[in-house]
Amino acid sequence: MSLKKVFQRKETKYLLNQTQFSSFFEELQAHMSVDQYGLHTIRSLYYDTADYRFIRHSMDKPIYKEKFRIRSYGTPRPDSVIFLEIKKKIKGIVYKRRLPISYEAYLFWQHTGALPENIDQSQIGQEIAWLFFKHPDLSPKVLISYDRFSLFSEAEEDFRVTFDQNIRYQDRKLNLDAARGVFVAPELDVLMEVKAMGAYPLWFVGLLTKYHIQKGSFSKYAQTYQRHLFKEELFHVI
Repeated sequence: MSLKKVFQRKETKYLLNQTQFSSFFEELQAHMSVDQYGLHTIRSLYYDTADYRFIRHSMDKPIYKEKFRIRSYGTPRPDSVIFLEIKKKIKGIVYKRRLPISYEAYLFWQHTGALPENIDQSQIGQEIAWLFFKHPDLSPKVLISYDRFSLFSEAEEDFRVTFDQNIRYQDRKLNLDAARGVFVAPELDVLMEVKAMGAYPLWFVGLLTKYHIQKGSFSKYAQTYQRHLFKEELFHVI
């Protein structure tokens, strides 16, 4: 089975407490299935400019915004696949384009600071190379990790629901196999994201109503910047 490299969808977020999550998650599984990975850890290394231009622009809620990150599913091993991802949001639609590379290629990038020579052989690779050409000061700024359940529905192929817990950050020793880090928002129990292009299934709308689950706003990178990185930036300036 080939890895999917291009995604187009709407992403809507909901903030759940532990009680809501336990009951909602159990009932949701009557309609959806947990994917093959079960509860797994995602690690995302976010890149930004020296003045954090990407995340500052994103927090202004523009019509168009983009970000770049390197992602691994679980703690990477020598045989792991690592993803280079450009994520764009245009008028509420999320476009994610990702390029899989070997862990060896990732380590080469980490140690040399140079993009692997062969990434520009694909369209997505050329987009990544162009991004770094336009922003030569792009560099790793923060590692964000969290534990995720991802559910899918065979009846609605374009409908997915994910639950993220224990969202942590680390701005030292920025590599994908770093330690667990510090909680970004200790008060947040569970972040649910609904990924869909069309209307929600009626049964899902009924579950949202039953458990009094309402839309929320929580960007992992933006919250990390506002709560933690921005304070450190001010400290260094002063």
